[in-house]
Amino acid sequence: MEEIKRIQQRQSRRDFLKQGSLGFGALALGNLLNPADALAKSATSGGIIPGPHFPAKAKRVIYLFQSGGPSQIETFDYKPELAKWHGQEIPDSVKGTQRNSGMVTGQSTFPLVKSIYDFKQYGQSGAWVSELFPYTSQVVDEMCIIKSMYTEAINHEPAVMFVQTGSQLSGRPSIGSWLSYGLGSDNENLPHFIVLISKGGGAQPLSSAAWGNGFLASHHQGVQFRSGKDPVLYLNNPYGVHQDDRRRALDYIKEMNEHQYGLWGDPEIHSKITQYEMAYRMQTSVPEAVEVGKEPDHVYELYGEDARKPGTYAANCLLARRLAERDVKFIQLYHMGWDQHGELPKGIKRQALSTDQATAGLIKDLKQRGLLEDTLVVWGGEFGRTSFSQGRLTKDNYGRDHHPGCFTMWMAGAGVKPGMVYGETDEFSYNVASNGVHVHDFQATLLHLMGIDHEQLTFKHQGRRYRLTDVHGHVVKDILA
Repeated sequence: MEEIKRIQQRQSRRDFLKQGSLGFGALALGNLLNPADALAKSATSGGIIPGPHFPAKAKRVIYLFQSGGPSQIETFDYKPELAKWHGQEIPDSVKGTQRNSGMVTGQSTFPLVKSIYDFKQYGQSGAWVSELFPYTSQVVDEMCIIKSMYTEAINHEPAVMFVQTGSQLSGRPSIGSWLSYGLGSDNENLPHFIVLISKGGGAQPLSSAAWGNGFLASHHQGVQFRSGKDPVLYLNNPYGVHQDDRRRALDYIKEMNEHQYGLWGDPEIHSKITQYEMAYRMQTSVPEAVEVGKEPDHVYELYGEDARKPGTYAANCLLARRLAERDVKFIQLYHMGWDQHGELPKGIKRQALSTDQATAGLIKDLKQRGLLEDTLVVWGGEFGRTSFSQGRLTKDNYGRDHHPGCFTMWMAGAGVKPGMVYGETDEFSYNVASNGVHVHDFQATLLHLMGIDHEQLTFKHQGRRYRLTDVHGHVVKDILA
């Protein structure tokens, strides 16, 4: 406190007038150029003003990101024509339409390969689903399956960045951060944006930049919840520190930070205040939210026995439902291990076993609680896989390379048409044949369902106005309920 007084005493009348005139001038200019943006930047609670732009269909999002690139040919894109071409060379007229990764440059032959797994039609929609997903097949009438997704990146890191942030380069805000900035939160005691990562994972890395805030204020970044007794690192008080002592310390720190903000006007100072206050409230809200042990047995039967093991995909799906109940705006679940360049039949079967029941269980659980009506669930990876075999093709073994030209995602819940299959690929699942959905189109549609016009949610950084969809993207109106 004495230090604050000394700083104040060192300020001359000239300093005060100079800083005050600059502050009032900047405030006036900001209101003239962009009144909403100026008002937004004056908010310190995280409840930012830019959106919503119209009534939202969805209040929250649960994004089940399958990192590594699940093969569309073994999951939801049934291609019986591949059985006729199995083992034959992919036509140059088809192969030449897409670039391939550097991992097949030394390969001299590119035989087409059918899926080793059978497909059947399910539900009123008649959607084709692989035998790998017996539980997901039970909820196809809740899903809108988009088979005509395509992207621009061919390697994992830039492809993940592209679908999560709208740019192949690190440093841009993620979808969850944009929603936090644009909409704030409906729960003051939990973060706007929470990240869950399945334990185990796969070979390819997963960068925290995928849930970073980029150039937005730091309190918009995703907060990772971990399995174990400390879901959020450094949240608990050190041994011997009482809650009242913590409160007094935070009040004093806030007073010093407010003074610094008065001197410099740095908005990141208010972000720090926001984060400190959120951490204090989370000390009581987080333990209650992650206490899945109190769930009844019938819930575990829905998600599968893995849901009893902290950190598994199933346990994180159950936790995602609990966070959705508590109005967390954006819940991002990452599950790695879908990168099958070789031994794909065995690898993808293992992935399906660990995710299928829990994914379907989440949809059923949300619906029976009335949450699916205003919760958007998204399932998908960063790209698809090639229809030709990477490496040697044998009777019961093959691999598939990365493929940005077409892949499958699905959405369910608030605002999307249930029981719908949208878009088609060619007979080889190599190119989009109709109703292509670019990654930016997907992002624009997601924001639209949350009540945001993707062209209007912008942030000025280094002289340019940025948005999640860059200068692209169209809302896919055909899939909207």
